[in-house]
Amino acid sequence: MSLPKFNNIKDLKQNEIQEKIIELKKEIFELKLKQATKQNIKTHLFKHKKHQIAQLLTISQN
Repeated sequence: MSLPKFNNIKDLKQNEIQEKIIELKKEIFELKLKQATKQNIKTHLFKHKKHQIAQLLTISQN
């Protein structure tokens, strides 16, 4: 699975960007919770979600 592309998110409005950031942070929290309780998770999802957050934060600063 490749990392998400920048083109997919550059057309979002400011409030949509903020909502997506909150959603991704919740997903990361849920992944950490699953990892702490020894549930089976795909660890590469941490990298993908953090990468998406970084892209969204970059766009929101413009």
